[in-house]
Amino acid sequence: MRPLIVTEFMSLDGVIDSPGGGDDYPHAGWTFKDIQMDEAVYDIKGREQKEAGALLIGRVSYDAFAPVWPTMAEFAEYNAMPKYVVSSTLTDPQWHNTAVLRSLDEVAELKRGEGGPILVHGSATLAQGLAAAGLVDRYHLLIFPLLLGNGKRLFATEDADKQKLTLVEHATYANGVQLAVYDVVR
Repeated sequence: MRPLIVTEFMSLDGVIDSPGGGDDYPHAGWTFKDIQMDEAVYDIKGREQKEAGALLIGRVSYDAFAPVWPTMAEFAEYNAMPKYVVSSTLTDPQWHNTAVLRSLDEVAELKRGEGGPILVHGSATLAQGLAAAGLVDRYHLLIFPLLLGNGKRLFATEDADKQKLTLVEHATYANGVQLAVYDVVR
């Protein structure tokens, strides 16, 4: 069975909305605009690309990533690997090596297959749905020392079941960003 890993840039108050910019969220780009750059923070992102077997994203993230990531050399591994978009409306994805999944049942089937870890980037709604369905195995969180107040959050605040996590890796960087890697306890 393939592990499913949710990987996110997150503010201290749990917001994951538009960390790199590109949309109408009032704080878009907060990871780059508001925090001093420290290359060491992004080491985990390089490791993720090298170890991943597939990328799983929601429709909104697909619409944001597909026009940009294929042009970026730093995302070469992501661009080459299989990508899956969970969507009820997308019919003809143009990003190389992309397939559409229509349900969380199809995600579960993908997980049961062979291959490296499946990484989930962006998409609060998808991440929350995957967690509620018991499909998430690990969280890779880069927690930025910001309180954004509003925006899409990683963890549901209502109707969510309690979930125990085990810290398996952590670091704190000079700019105040914290890495927290948690395994989901079953």
